[in-house]
Amino acid sequence: MTASLINPTIKVLLLDIEGTTTPIDFVYKVLFPYARAHAAGFLALHRTEVAEDITALSHANAQDRAEGLNPPPILGCSIDEITAYLHWLMDLDRKTTPLKSLQGKIWQAGYRAGELHSQVFDDVPRAFKSWCEQGKQICIYSSGSVLAQKLLFANTEAGDLTGFIGGYFDTNIGAKGETESYRRIAEQLNVPPSAIVFVSDVTAELEAAASAGLETLLCLRPGNHPQPRASEFKEIHSFDEVFK
Repeated sequence: MTASLINPTIKVLLLDIEGTTTPIDFVYKVLFPYARAHAAGFLALHRTEVAEDITALSHANAQDRAEGLNPPPILGCSIDEITAYLHWLMDLDRKTTPLKSLQGKIWQAGYRAGELHSQVFDDVPRAFKSWCEQGKQICIYSSGSVLAQKLLFANTEAGDLTGFIGGYFDTNIGAKGETESYRRIAEQLNVPPSAIVFVSDVTAELEAAASAGLETLLCLRPGNHPQPRASEFKEIHSFDEVFK
């Protein structure tokens, strides 16, 4: 098959989630509100199991206070204090690693309870199948934790899509706006950066990926936010356009 937009030697499709595989509304109107509403109850039930996340949150809180950002303080590590700080982070849409870790664990409980069912765009399942048949590797890179990523693709309305996915990356590899993050991903995948195409709805992320030598595609989905310098990137509206 011939690549219509990217080099045919591409081996890896590295995909963002929000606004790329999954509608932004599902993330902001379903997942985030669910985590917010269930945070206090989850912490009360699972405090021992998430002690490492709580410790990391306490350190992040101290750093935020030291920088004069005036977060709700975590002083005695009560459930109320931790929850207030989590809500503050959520309101700012911060990508703090322990926040993303806790969100993933809260969503895991929601999926297990049958209260959450994830959404992907209609073209995603058939594209995943087609790309794998072409011998391409599909990987995910999202600010959400690896756990949250796996849960999302395991519980879609189209079924379990995790069998198509060969790797997951989150903020533990680095921030999505940092060039070095994409170099690390290429190293872990043991392929040259030029063999990877990164697909995202955020041009700042695409710029970082391009600086690392990756090919890029800007994903334009319904509900996505307008992006600066969008004209500088090849655009797609559907994964069906990647290979034709």
